[in-house]
Amino acid sequence: MRSMLTATLMFVAIIPQPPAQAQTTTPGIAGIRPKAVATVPVKPPAVQTPTDTANAMAQAERLALQSDLAWVGQYNGAITGDVSERMVSSIKEFQKARGGKPTGVLNPQERSVLAETARRRQETVGWKIVTDPGTSARLGIPTKLVPQFASDANGAKWTSPTGTVQVVLARRKEANPSTAKLAEQEKKDPPGRVIDYTVVKPDFFVLSGLQGLKKFYLRGTFKGDEVRIMTILYDQATENTVEPVVIAMSSAFNPFASGVQSGPPPKRKVDYGTGLVVSDDGTIVADREITDGCLSLNIGGYGNADLVTDDKDHGLSLLHIYGARDLKPLGLAGGNAKSGVDIVGIADPQSQGGGNAASSVKVQLTPVGGDLALSSPPGLGFSGAPALDGDGKFAGLVLLKPALVAGLSSVAPPAQAELVPSDTVRDFLKQNNVNAAGTSSDAKAAVVRVICVRK
Repeated sequence: MRSMLTATLMFVAIIPQPPAQAQTTTPGIAGIRPKAVATVPVKPPAVQTPTDTANAMAQAERLALQSDLAWVGQYNGAITGDVSERMVSSIKEFQKARGGKPTGVLNPQERSVLAETARRRQETVGWKIVTDPGTSARLGIPTKLVPQFASDANGAKWTSPTGTVQVVLARRKEANPSTAKLAEQEKKDPPGRVIDYTVVKPDFFVLSGLQGLKKFYLRGTFKGDEVRIMTILYDQATENTVEPVVIAMSSAFNPFASGVQSGPPPKRKVDYGTGLVVSDDGTIVADREITDGCLSLNIGGYGNADLVTDDKDHGLSLLHIYGARDLKPLGLAGGNAKSGVDIVGIADPQSQGGGNAASSVKVQLTPVGGDLALSSPPGLGFSGAPALDGDGKFAGLVLLKPALVAGLSSVAPPAQAELVPSDTVRDFLKQNNVNAAGTSSDAKAAVVRVICVRK
């Protein structure tokens, strides 16, 4: 049995085997043509483009790359982190400027050199991201170029000691703004601007050119009815220093950074309020907020008025008109309101189709600290209106406060409307030698429209 198994194994072993790499095929059958086998050529792997490489970066990396390219003067687009042909071209220009191969993709050494060069240039001009306290807008400011700072309710300004470089943040109210309309206005104001570059997008616009002997660049936008514009002005002799910073400033500008308004809104170019005639010689008491900062003051139906004085602590102002006849000053004696009052004033023209009729509204008073707040503030135009108690006697003057958002503060914002008591108003008039001897009880006949025109 064993010899038989051994013989069998030897027989198998001597059968010739095909080569290890040979491909076996099915034997052909006579008279039948074998089927052709389709083959698919293998494509080489696709080459990654510079755009693909940039898109593979994190958003923060792309933003930093665009910002650094702007600081070395190679990139002049918006710093958004979006990949574009302009961004790739800027990388190639940077590489060529250093004598390297313009691949459009920075190697680690090139990226390090770019970042360090940008950092040094930022330090040279004192680059800082700052928040304007009046608007909460965020701006990139070259603090060594413009170390002087001032602000008010209408914006902020950074300037060099000699005025050769200026950065101006302006804010204003405007009905139904659009970037196209705003761009056209800014082209003409101030007169004589020469525009050499314009970009108008739905959410922002950019203009640059010459303004007198200075070059200028501005970027503006709006939110609701509030317009905010940043303008950079600089002498042509400084352009080599300033222009590399301009793009960075434009891209860093965040006009509504907080999402809420911080501080009082800017005063309107034309403000309407109510004035109360308190003497037959043309003396009128009004709200200081309405009459503050006016280029001209006008009393509806009577003409120009002079601002005699004001009382910042109590929010009152004293006006005077000359040559007026048939005035009917309101009697100011005796009123004392504790719960509700009738307010008599002249609403904003937009609220009454351009009209100027006096009207009255009932409101409740709420004690807040030592003040009397109006629980439901009347509309625009009623600031400065007299309030009458339940007996129809003068109880005080209404002041409407600008809207104030507390932001991150834990302190509650002040009341939006309050009543200056009649005693305070009488004391103010007495201190300014006004003989308030009116006897009329017709408040509608004693109120006038106050019109303030600002720059």
